[in-house]
Formats: sequence, C-alpha cells, structure tokens
Amino acid sequence: MSAGSVAGGAPGPWGQAPTGRPDPGALERALREVAPERYEAYETMLNALAEGRVWMLLWHGTPGSADAQYGNMEISGHGYAPAVTSPEQLAASGWARAHEVISGREIAASLYRTRWGLWLNPHAPGGGVGVPWADLRRVAAGLDRLPAGPLRLSEPQLPAAQSFFALLERQAAEVRAVRALRRAWVQPSVGEPYLAIGLELYESSAPTVEAVRALMQRAIAVAPEGLAVSTVAMADEFDPVALWMRANARPFYDREAAGHGRPPTGPYPPVPPPPYASQQGPAQGQGFGYGTHPPAPGWPGQQPPPQQPWPGYPGR
Repeated sequence: MSAGSVAGGAPGPWGQAPTGRPDPGALERALREVAPERYEAYETMLNALAEGRVWMLLWHGTPGSADAQYGNMEISGHGYAPAVTSPEQLAASGWARAHEVISGREIAASLYRTRWGLWLNPHAPGGGVGVPWADLRRVAAGLDRLPAGPLRLSEPQLPAAQSFFALLERQAAEVRAVRALRRAWVQPSVGEPYLAIGLELYESSAPTVEAVRALMQRAIAVAPEGLAVSTVAMADEFDPVALWMRANARPFYDREAAGHGRPPTGPYPPVPPPPYASQQGPAQGQGFGYGTHPPAPGWPGQQPPPQQPWPGYPGR
C-alpha cells in the first residue's frame, strides 16, 4: 500500500506524471546530460527510459527461447544487465550475439524484482550509465508515485505534528489488523520532503486496506497544514523507506507492546526477515545509495563475470 497526500489539498510530494508522446531519441539525449549530483538530469533520463525501449544483450539463446539469458555485469557487488539504446549503439558496441528489443518499463519490471539493475551503453566513452534496481522499481511503478533517490532518511522532528501522531496511535488501536506504526522524514533528491508512515499489518485483505485508508484520512485531517504524508507498507521488501524504517526506526505504536489485545487469529503472511546488508538503508541522515557506478572493466569480455547469469526475460 502506498499513497501520497498533503494536508490542505495541495499536490502530492512527487509532482505530476510525465505527459506527451515517446521520443525515440530522448533516451540517448538524456544520457548525455547525466553526471554525478545532476539529479534533475538523472530524473529526465529515467522518464525517457520509462517511455522508450532498449536493446537487451543476450549472452545465450535468442529472444523467447527457453535458454535465453541476458548478459550480466557485477559492479561493487551489485548485478546489472547490459543494454544499448538504439541500433546504432548496438553496432558500436561490437556485440555479435543475439539481442532483444523491449520497452523500458517492461524490462524495469522484470529486473527489479530480483534486485538486478540495468546498465545502458556500457561500451560508450565514460562507461555508460547504471540504473540500480531501486530506480527500476520507480520506472515500473511510475516515477510520480515513488520518491527520487538518493533519499536522505531520518527521524522526523515535527513538534507541530504531535496531535497527528497521537490520533494515529489512538485510532490504530481500534483497527485490529494494525500491528505497528513507524515514521521517517524523507528528503528526496528531487521534490519536497515528506513524512512517511510505515504500516505493519497482520493481514492485507480488502476490508483491512479500506479500514487503514480511512484511518489515515482521518489522521491527515488534523496534520499540520501543508505537511505531505505518505504511507508505506512495511512488508514491501523492495521499498527503500520501509527497509530503512525496519532497520533504524522504532515503532511509535506497537499493539503487542501497548497491551492492546492479542493478535487476531488466523493465517497471516510471515513477517519478512531483516534485509541483507546490501539492501539496508545507511545510518540516519545518509543517502540510500541510488545513482551510477564506475563501469565494469573490460566489458564486453570473452567470458561472463563471475556471478550467476540473469535468467533472461521469458518472452511473450
């Protein structure tokens, strides 16, 4: 569950969705503008990726075949699948094996779920641009729906919001599916900062989701004017804010610790284990680790890097 709103009816914290028809050359133009700390240029590139297409390099097989496997690169312990952005870039890369043309949004949805990133034009001068899996998740879900990294995450310092938090605690006690609530102050690299409320639930049936949504709407009504508030599902193993809160933020409401009754009976999904070290957010107030990395040395090599090859997009 993820939703953004602002007390007082102002626009949400992440702006508006991009509009307009796809431009075949937009991605390559945007790539030329990407540089360290140029977050607006990086966002423009992600928009172009979402609306465009890429040429995925296959290490084995052909598009749609059972043995199809994408190429793979390992950068600082993280896996990336290499791709190029046009037939001209494919020729310039010297890639002699098969390739697959796929939309940026589709490949993003395929890769991020197993925490693989996408590396664009690794043969280009400077080594191309890497898109980590957390940003591919944003491309797949909608860039206007998820905050732009790198994120700066900390405990919120909002004295004026104490009545908001108190109301959340009182009403959470009445919604038995709510196990715990956490909070974080999120400062995206692009866009306004906002308050994130982490929801830990015993189950996520439709009635529960509706009850929690009503709870949040009632609480937002007493939030300080202009405060942007977003809800985050703590069970979402791909959400960087949820991962940070699980590792760094104590619940400000905990049903079991508060003695508000035993958990409901019935089968509930297990709470996911703590994230691996590479997935955790850093210490309070630090960046979350989005962005580009140095290119892999020697790409394209004669042998794949020493890691398990990406299994490849299964085709349609």
